[in-house]
Amino acid sequence: MSNDVDSIVDRRRLRRRVTFWRVFALVAVVAALGALGYAYAGRKFTSTASAHVARVNIGGLIRNDRDRIKMLDNIGKSGAKAVILSIDSPGGTVAGSEALYHAIRKLAEKKPVISVVEGIGASGAYIVALASDRIFAPRNALIGSVGVIFQYPNFGEALKHLGVSVEEIKSSPLKAAPNGYSPTSPEARAAIMSLVDDSYGWFKGLVKERRALDDAQLKAASDGRVFTAHQALPMHMIDQIGGEDAAREWLAKNRNIGKDLPVRDWEVKKIGSSFRWLSAASWAARELGLSSFASFLANAAVANFAGTPQLDGLLALWQPPS
Repeated sequence: MSNDVDSIVDRRRLRRRVTFWRVFALVAVVAALGALGYAYAGRKFTSTASAHVARVNIGGLIRNDRDRIKMLDNIGKSGAKAVILSIDSPGGTVAGSEALYHAIRKLAEKKPVISVVEGIGASGAYIVALASDRIFAPRNALIGSVGVIFQYPNFGEALKHLGVSVEEIKSSPLKAAPNGYSPTSPEARAAIMSLVDDSYGWFKGLVKERRALDDAQLKAASDGRVFTAHQALPMHMIDQIGGEDAAREWLAKNRNIGKDLPVRDWEVKKIGSSFRWLSAASWAARELGLSSFASFLANAAVANFAGTPQLDGLLALWQPPS
């Protein structure tokens, strides 16, 4: 009986040892594949203190983002010799675009800042591009949409059909106007138009100042349209046709920033970003033919939980017709 108990205890100890070493080996393999994935992808780590060219991606909808502004401030204190803004955005809120503009201008006082419009640099994204020292864009990139819009739905007619009415008691006629439940009064429409005109005037002044346009040029550039980069170049809305390679050549020639200097992508850390190494490990495993293990790692990667940004108030946003 005693021998049986000892045998069971020994087997359990052995099983625990085997489990430990299996887990240890799995962790080691995942870590190695993660490092291998980054190496295969050419994403060699570049210290923020070492000399490099900082690349900042401006994509999606622009809104107030304290983390990104803090990141730009950190770039100013880093070893970056120049900054490339890689822009592909239809714009966003006027306030968010303005905050980003001022942060970039502050950064440009310390280091050369170049914008490269990869696909679209419209409305608020064009405000961001205006903050840089020079704007590059491929021939068919979309530029401009200089304007401001305030949009709101009106459900009044639909509510009538449903037999629903919205009652309200407010301190003054313009409080909470427009409300979306009743027709907009002429007074409310005029008040909203004054907001749009005020921000639009600021936007146009920015374009005129930063792009050194005369009144006739400004009128043509600020009628709300988007232009291809080919059209925008003679209008002085951009400086040069080309992408990041052209920007690096310009930096080398005019700012003595060597083309061999490594590029470091600066990113705002988001929820789940700490687990991106799992995605890299999954990619490396797939490249090595370990498809089952790659699927396991891919499923283990934590998704980015950042929700769709809410855009309230005045917008500097380009929207193609539905």
